[in-house]
Amino acid sequence: MDRRRLAAMSAALASLIPAAALAQDDALFRTQALPAAGTVHFALPQVPDHGTDNSEAGCYIYSTAMRTGLGSPGLILDRGALGGGYGGNTELLCFRRMGDKVAAIFRNPRFRASGDAATERGARESFPFAIAAMLPIVRGDGGALVVDMAPMLARDVNGIAGVLNRDGRNYRLAPELGAVDTASLKAFPNNVELDVAQTFTSDAPGTEVTGLAADPRQVSFIVHHSFIRLPEPGFVPRAYDPRSPANGMLAYDYGAPLGQPVARQMAVRFRLEKTDPAADRSPVVKPIVFYIDPAAPEPVRTALMDGVNYWAKSFEAAGFVDAFRAEILPADADPLDVRYNIVNFANRLTRGWSYGGGIVDPRTGEIIKGNVVIGSLRVRQDITIFEALVGTAENGTGSRNDPVQAALARMRQLGAHEVGHAIGFMHNFAGSTQDRSSVMDYPSPRWRVANGQVDLGDAYAPGGGVWDDFSVDWLYGDPAPGVNPDAHAAAKALAAQEQGLAFITDIDGRAPDLPSPVGSMWDDGPDPLAGLANTLAVRDIALANFGEGSVLPGEALANLRRKFVPLWLLHRYDVDAAGKLIGGLDYQYGVRGDRHQDPAPFPAEQQRAAIAGLIDTLSSTRLTVPARLVPLLSVPTTSLPDPQFNTEVFDNAGAAAFDPLVAADVAAQITLGSLLAPARLRRLAEQQRRDPGMPGIADLLTAIDTRVIASRPDMVARRVAWRALLGMAAAERDPATSPEAAALLHARLGTIARRLAGEGSRAGEDGAWATYAADVLGDEARLTALLQQQPATAPAIPPGMPIGGDSGWFSE
Repeated sequence: MDRRRLAAMSAALASLIPAAALAQDDALFRTQALPAAGTVHFALPQVPDHGTDNSEAGCYIYSTAMRTGLGSPGLILDRGALGGGYGGNTELLCFRRMGDKVAAIFRNPRFRASGDAATERGARESFPFAIAAMLPIVRGDGGALVVDMAPMLARDVNGIAGVLNRDGRNYRLAPELGAVDTASLKAFPNNVELDVAQTFTSDAPGTEVTGLAADPRQVSFIVHHSFIRLPEPGFVPRAYDPRSPANGMLAYDYGAPLGQPVARQMAVRFRLEKTDPAADRSPVVKPIVFYIDPAAPEPVRTALMDGVNYWAKSFEAAGFVDAFRAEILPADADPLDVRYNIVNFANRLTRGWSYGGGIVDPRTGEIIKGNVVIGSLRVRQDITIFEALVGTAENGTGSRNDPVQAALARMRQLGAHEVGHAIGFMHNFAGSTQDRSSVMDYPSPRWRVANGQVDLGDAYAPGGGVWDDFSVDWLYGDPAPGVNPDAHAAAKALAAQEQGLAFITDIDGRAPDLPSPVGSMWDDGPDPLAGLANTLAVRDIALANFGEGSVLPGEALANLRRKFVPLWLLHRYDVDAAGKLIGGLDYQYGVRGDRHQDPAPFPAEQQRAAIAGLIDTLSSTRLTVPARLVPLLSVPTTSLPDPQFNTEVFDNAGAAAFDPLVAADVAAQITLGSLLAPARLRRLAEQQRRDPGMPGIADLLTAIDTRVIASRPDMVARRVAWRALLGMAAAERDPATSPEAAALLHARLGTIARRLAGEGSRAGEDGAWATYAADVLGDEARLTALLQQQPATAPAIPPGMPIGGDSGWFSE
């Protein structure tokens, strides 16, 4: 390729020439890649001479992404991911001349000060900035400085070595095995896009990378760089409101008036402007368009587009005409180009999270590009679950119980959910308690029993809900000119609260030991106990029907082991939801001056019913695998080691021999972990201290003792009782357990040990079990050693939620 053509292709980032005068040379940066010399020349206009210059001249938005990925759900280096992982790494990049070089500086706009220039400078100089690279000056060029950008592009900008070293050791960037992809240079009035090949080498690769890489000692990626013009003035930040659905961006304003908070949260959102700002309904200046990655195969591609388009209704309801739509990405478009909001489709070896976020102006919270990554195996895992529930006979028929159609309905909801994050919304785990009011919940399929069979006909809602309508109106619905937008938004939040719209997000919903059942994940309906009962009824019917009809004709019978796990543990999230009633609090977010309810414990009888309901899930009746299934679940497989199978099944009793006691033990761990969580025990103690009529720790321990440990009709019951004893002993020693709870656990275990010693005189297996358990409880050193071994000796709980990594705030 001749140098003139290369220069024309790479005429780059936004220059001072208006976008309307688009031509090859009308770019922010004029660029030239010189492969033979290993340099990339950028002509930078307006580079101030002083390294501490406070202006925004010579400043840009800078972001990176992964064009190619690792394919691991645990080591988050996904195709299409910003910054390589969930959150991205958008920076405010400023170029400043320092001697014979230009410093590429990442400013720290999180710390700022409103006021005069001196106050502003004082705040900025009080916190560190980062010099990303020192760029050699090649020459001056018509008022611009031409620099070699190679030192900046050659860095491990996405922290890939650190991610790889979570699995292996000594991964490091090998500059001699990397280069700028000169053919990738794209120049537009507002952005420059550029790819760089990078290779990371190690003499001690880990098992995860070894199972994924062509050569785990030399792992290569294409890393994408985006240089973006600062958005035009005029964007109005929206003050964050704890009653609102918006993701917030935290900044510290040291120029805030005395008596006002220094910490300021701003909601992130797109710039969406009506052509007629005074009209209740109006077309918009620039609609929000999300493009679906054609890497998603049909019919998943169309399902994602249909689901993302759920949001169009909410924007219409908020008065924005034709303001939002989803389309398939055109064949000639680059999904990493910042001009396109994108729903990427990433393949991984095993299933993992999907997530949504974007490139956000760190000064204001304006979303520049929405970016979503959908994991490809999610839809296939859903099909596996539905096949376990209703069999495979109706696959592909389009019927109410077609597992494929139910999974595609889930993909529509997932597409809407992740794009919800990308347009600025956080989770609302309370949506399922108000008849599916929001796609921003983690939804359980709405499975029901109809005519004695499992029915999936209403598995997922075919659209968004009332909370989603409120969310768009709150975040994007600006008032008429002259009205304070934050006061206008606060009035909307109050109205939604008074309407009774429920809202609980991650901080109060994600962990199973939290106090709000309203914020549970993967549940359905307003009553957690009714939800648990419904799921157990569905589980009973599905277990009765489970068998060869749960796999496809010609499919390996060994796959029954994989499909059995989500069926056996179908109630795991209903256990979490019902458990949150115990020592739980009914509360909502609020601000001074609204009429939110004070937090209050759930009624005593409801809590006692929850204790009884969870204890019921520990009965041998619930946890005995039907005898007819044990041979079916022991069919061997000759296939090569497959992580997609091996991470999804219960531990066996050697080779393919299914162990039904492991299945019972795993299910018991889930319930006991909820009941004996240290945070729950602390709340039980406190609620009974304030009101002796409320259940306390002793009530919970009595229920476990009398109905689980003392009642042992068979071997399954004894295994569950053993797990309960170890769970109580572990809770007593847990540093997070309060001394009050530890004392009661210690006393109860002593009482149980003495009783079991007396029961050891019984003949048969139960007497032997009682003697063994009493001896262990009475020998402190032996018990302590056993508990230290427990993480290795207790049967592993197969993953339930999408696996791999910490999900963060933007994922599902």
